[in-house]
Amino acid sequence: MGGIIFNNVRIFDGAQLRPGCGAVRVEGNSITEVGNGSILPQPGDRVIEGQGMTLMPGLVEAHAHLSWPSSVERFVPGMSLPPEDLVLTTARNARILLDHGFTSAYSAGALSKTVEVVLNSFITSGGMPGPRLVASSIERSPPQDNAELDPGEVADHGSGPEAMRAFVRQCATLGAKSVKFLLSGEDALMPGASQQLLYTQEEASAAGEQARASGVWLACHAQAAEAVKMALRANFRVLYHCTYADEEALDMLEAKRDEIYIAPAIGIIQATLDAAPPPHFDMSHMKRSAAEVLELQKKLIPELKRRGLKILPGGDYGFPFNPNGRNARDLELFVQHFGYTPEEALSAATMLGGELMGMGDKLGQVRPGFLADLLLVDGDPVADVTVLQDRSRLRAIMKDGRFHKDPALAAL
Repeated sequence: MGGIIFNNVRIFDGAQLRPGCGAVRVEGNSITEVGNGSILPQPGDRVIEGQGMTLMPGLVEAHAHLSWPSSVERFVPGMSLPPEDLVLTTARNARILLDHGFTSAYSAGALSKTVEVVLNSFITSGGMPGPRLVASSIERSPPQDNAELDPGEVADHGSGPEAMRAFVRQCATLGAKSVKFLLSGEDALMPGASQQLLYTQEEASAAGEQARASGVWLACHAQAAEAVKMALRANFRVLYHCTYADEEALDMLEAKRDEIYIAPAIGIIQATLDAAPPPHFDMSHMKRSAAEVLELQKKLIPELKRRGLKILPGGDYGFPFNPNGRNARDLELFVQHFGYTPEEALSAATMLGGELMGMGDKLGQVRPGFLADLLLVDGDPVADVTVLQDRSRLRAIMKDGRFHKDPALAAL
């Protein structure tokens, strides 16, 4: 079986754009050679002429919601789906992410305890297309009154440290790799909720202890400063939002900068501000909240970046006004709002994404020995990161050394 050679390509290697044009050779599921100039083919090799296009690692979605119903292919006005529809919609969204260049996804929660775990087994076995997936449980929250669009409410999980341990154990037994908790509320759903803590420190710490014992990772929705601190004390690995972090929280985040990952989820904020809902749907309080969050994050994220935190794109895609498939927009928003260069945003979504997936030694870079998750882009995303939002500009999408989108067919 021959290899695959990409000749005459500009190479973004996950950290930077290499000078000039070069070539990359893939054998099996791995990159075996990265060089300047051309690579001479061996008998049986397939040579792809890059014509100066950009070859780069596949993108990593750090805040995936594959079971959130809406996508660029199908608008769903709410969040509730019958079980059969939910399963097929989740599979469809996995394919859509891969179609748009996301070869890996770190789940931030699902609408079912097992749908992502089962989906992942099908993807891994080659039974259906989708990204590499760190599968999650449902988002856990305690029982609340008047909770809207809250996927944690699909089951009553109880309260107290032992209930937390039992939930984490169950998720691990079912096959989830990441377990998501809503440590604070969300203003977009109920004004003032972002400052409400939904768990005690004892409960969060019990979840952390059980996660280590069960070999799973913990992720959390944490808006309030005290929710951020709670997560850090309990050894949560991935923190989403962190919008209201105060100076103490910033210092605690910095102290753990080598152990944790932050995804501010700017996509949903921008989408909320841009949304034009029908007259019968009042989004005024959501828009007020989003405007406040945007201004806070425009200060917070550059400060976290200055302190050396690992910050990744991933913007809560899957809501009706922020559909799955639009995920690459987050990179543009990192540049627009947070002062990132396009190259820095690309690196956050590739090399740093590989680390997030727990595969930093073999994923997210164009280097010999790394997995061949690659995009061939018609354009220069280092000059203009928005080209990644145009699916037609992704001339080739390769995952694990196999084409999901073959450049020969893309040209037809």
